[in-house]
Formats: sequence, C-alpha cells, structure tokens
Amino acid sequence: MSTTSREEIDALRAKYQAERDRRIRPDGGGQYRGTTGEFGYYAKDPYTPFQEREPVSDRVEATVVGGGFGGLQTAAKLRDAGLDDIRIVDEAGDFGGTWYWNRYPGIHCDIEASIYMPLLEEVGYVPKWRYAPGEEIRQHAVAVAKRYDLYGQALFHTKVVDLTWDDAATEWIVTTDRGDRFRSRYVVVSSGLLTQAKLPGIPGIAEFRGHTFHTSRWDYGYTGGDQTGGLHGLAGKRVAVVGTGATGIQVVPHLAESAEHLYVFQRTPSTVDVRDNRPFTLADPKPGWQQERMDNFLTIVSGGHADVDLIDDRWTSTARLQRTFLTGTRDELTDEELELADFAKMNEIRARVDEVVTDPAVAELLKPWYRYMCKRPTFSDHYLQTFNRPDVTLVDTADHGGITRMTPTSVVVGEDEYEVDCVIFATGFEVGISGVLSGTLTVTGRGGKNIFEHWSNGFRTLHGFYSHGFPNLFHLGPIHNANAVNFVHILQQQAIHIGALVATGAKRIEPTLEAEDEWSATIASNAHDSYRFQAECTPGYYNNEGSPMPVSFSFGPGPIAFHNLLRTWRTDGSMDGVLWNE
Repeated sequence: MSTTSREEIDALRAKYQAERDRRIRPDGGGQYRGTTGEFGYYAKDPYTPFQEREPVSDRVEATVVGGGFGGLQTAAKLRDAGLDDIRIVDEAGDFGGTWYWNRYPGIHCDIEASIYMPLLEEVGYVPKWRYAPGEEIRQHAVAVAKRYDLYGQALFHTKVVDLTWDDAATEWIVTTDRGDRFRSRYVVVSSGLLTQAKLPGIPGIAEFRGHTFHTSRWDYGYTGGDQTGGLHGLAGKRVAVVGTGATGIQVVPHLAESAEHLYVFQRTPSTVDVRDNRPFTLADPKPGWQQERMDNFLTIVSGGHADVDLIDDRWTSTARLQRTFLTGTRDELTDEELELADFAKMNEIRARVDEVVTDPAVAELLKPWYRYMCKRPTFSDHYLQTFNRPDVTLVDTADHGGITRMTPTSVVVGEDEYEVDCVIFATGFEVGISGVLSGTLTVTGRGGKNIFEHWSNGFRTLHGFYSHGFPNLFHLGPIHNANAVNFVHILQQQAIHIGALVATGAKRIEPTLEAEDEWSATIASNAHDSYRFQAECTPGYYNNEGSPMPVSFSFGPGPIAFHNLLRTWRTDGSMDGVLWNE
C-alpha cells in the first residue's frame, strides 16, 4: 500500500518509536558476553583437529593476519606484485574466514555469488547457484589458496599476539600464541569485523544441563545431517534457537523439519524479503565479466548511473534506501521523500508476512517496525512459512528485554517456562572486536610507541590503510576507508591498493603526520551524519544496541568516489603523503 497521508506518516513514526522503546536495554552492548573464560568452549574449532607443531622462527616477505576473503585477495595481489614468501596466519583450521566457521544448515551468501565470491576468473570458476551455499563458498576459498600457493607457509590454529617494529632491519617481529617468533617485512591485518562469537548474558545460562552451541560452531555430531539439512539427531528433541537475524532466518526452517518441536526466541523480527534462489548461468562470458558485474552492482547501490542493472535483485531495487545509510547520498530527494520510500518498502515487507503466515497473531509478531536499513535485510522463501507448522512456536521476548533466565531444563521468558533439550545460539558476533581493535594484539612501532597511543585522540591513518610510526603495516576494513553492502568488493580494492604499494619495491612505506592530519580532516568533512537515523532505529549491532556513534568513520561520499580517489593517487605519479625508503 502507498503511504502518503499525514496521519499515516505520523502513525508509522509513532509505531516505530514505540517498538524501538520496547527493546532498548540500559546495559546496551553489555547484555552480551564473549566466548572466553568459562564460555571459551563455545569458540572451540569443531571442524579441524588441533595439531601440535614446533614454533616457527624464520623470515618471510609478508604476513597476512586472517585467511578470509580479505586476506586471500591481498595475498593474491602480493603474489602478483612479485612476493614469493607470503605467510597467512589464522585462528581457524583452514582458509575461508567466516565461511570456515559458519557451516550451519541452510547457510548461503545473500549477495549474488558472481560478485561476492572473489577471483572467480583467476581460479576459473563460475558459481552453481545465484546465492551460493556455504560449502561451495568455502571450497572456493580453498581453491584460491591453492591457486596462489598459500598453504606452504600458512599457520593455522594460530593467533598473532604481538607485532614489534625493528627499525634497523626495517621489518616486523611477529609473535603468536604458539611460541612463533618470526620476521616479516610487510604485515597486513585482515581479521574481519564480525569474527568473535557472542552469547546473550542470560542468568543461569551456565546451569542449563541440555546441549548448547553457537551457530558459528555447529555441532553436527549432535544434530546429524549437513548444511543441506537432514538433522536426524534432533528427532524426538525439543530445540530452542535464540536469535532471528540473518543466521536464524536460514537455520530455522531446517531445525523445524527435524526437531520434535522448535521454539524460536525472537527479540526483533528481521525484514524477510523474497530470495528466489536459482541456478546461476552466464551466457558467453568474456574476459572481465566478474569485474563488470561487481562494478555495475556497486555503481547502482552507491548512487551512480548504470544503463542496465546486471544483477537486478532485491539489493539493487532498494538502492536509494541503502545509500542514505551507507554514504549519505540522497538522489536529490528530501528527507520526507526518502522516508516515504522507506515506509512503502517496509509496508511491502509487512504485507508479505500477512500473505504467508496463516495465524494473525503470529504474523503480527513477525512484522518488522523500523526503517529498512536499521538492520541488515534478509531474504528467504522458507522462513516465514515455517511458522505455519504446528510444531513450531514463536516466543517474542521484546517486552521482557530478552530471555529472562535459564534453568537446568528450560528457557524462561517472563513467567513462561519452555522445557527444551537443546539451545542453539544464533546471536551473532562482537562488532569490530578483532585484529588491532581486539586489544589482544599488541602493536609497537618506531620508538616503542603503541598504536593505541597514536590513536588516543581518534583514528589516525592515511586512506585507512596505515599510520605514521608503523611502517609497512596495512589494515583492511571500513575505518577511514570505504563501505558497501558487498564488502568483498571493498576488500578487493584494498588488496589492489596494497599490492600496488608493495610493487614499488620500497623497503619502508609509511604516511607522514601531515598526510594523516589531512586525511582525518577529509573524513571529518565528508562524513555523513547517520546518528539521527540510527538513533531512531530498533537496537542491534548496526547502532551499537541503541547507542550509535555520532558520525560515520568511513569515507562519506561512498566507495565509487573513494576508489577513484585512490586510483588517481596511485597513478598521478606522486603518491603524496608517504615516506619511502628505497
């Protein structure tokens, strides 16, 4: 339905605020706990056996911290730049990053695989499905590692804990939690932003006597089956799943098919749009086909003009709603015009719930009442249908601030007790708690200066990649850099940039203080203020559980403008602001 009258607008605004207020908790992000200490077993690798080995004490040309798509793409570009000795270090047991850890039933990418899976042409692979299943993506990560010969010096089940710069030797001393102490001219930190699993801080969680695990460490030994379903181990069992974000949307239908009874504990419903997954075909692919599709998608969702929409999916159809959130661009629309477009899309999402779910009371609980980009959009042709089953119960926890407590046999919400045999936590990850920002990696640069001392008054970088006093140390991520829905594309451009710098052959690559000052000023002057938008959103990881940052730390004009800026900076012959030691 269209929303045009003042009465409708005011009513929706009031509804959004009321639903937000129901879910706000005074403890904010403190409502969660990490998978450390007494809960450390939740983070244990269930897929690859731990193998003892002797500590490494050699020298390599480059060390990449993280074996996901950022690390793999960077290693590939470093190979292209002529580096022979490249070591990837990862806490996982193999390559793949998030696709190594997340192997839960139903897992697929939600960005079309042709633009999400990197280096397809280089590996010589075309995805089988438009939205590829997790195992296909993980196997592709392995194929990339083999294509670029990255297994030989890789260190798995290993965590880098210290980086110390040796100025005389112009190289880093890398120390790990397994006693390794080796040297590396270049270090790239690409350990991701959503890597450390988190649990809800539910009173009594440790007293529950049934089986529990986090979706990022799926226990197929307990459930049976595989990523396609068939969870025969859940036959006759009462199962609870906590969380209805992107993971919960995918896993719930498979749990419902196998469990005796499934309880879905929901704080905030997700937007659930049509998935329409199908086999992927590419007629007459020409060299450069993947980059063409990636650029086309990024152009459309970032506010540029494209004569044709090569991807033509639910992301590109809602592009202008994403631009406001990611880059602040508005297509010359007023705030109210954007709000009306947002209302129209959300009305469509809520109408779909009514069309699919037969019980009106359950349908009402599944309707999302917030702006479209308040939470990451999700897509499924099976999730909403699951709630038409008699053996599935939706438990809404919004009025209780979440699950009230757990007993040895039950999950309790308010005064209602639900006896279950198994609790599966689809509760996501700590945002940005990885790499340098995790606090578990110490970085000491020239003169014994810690990187947090250098950043004590705010991030100081040039283009988000490196900081003064910390030569040859590169960071991947959105801080002082670009951001986009398809972040693998952002990582690709970051890898290209780092590869180009290393290809210069310089022994020391480091920005000047003046360049940092200028870039910080550029970020501040171009940063879009998303605070008001996020402050009105329902709490979640996008807005720090209802306490959003005042401004974005990414490059405000968006990824297209940023990538053009980097390209010009590299090719105009000056590369201003960098100290070089040939």
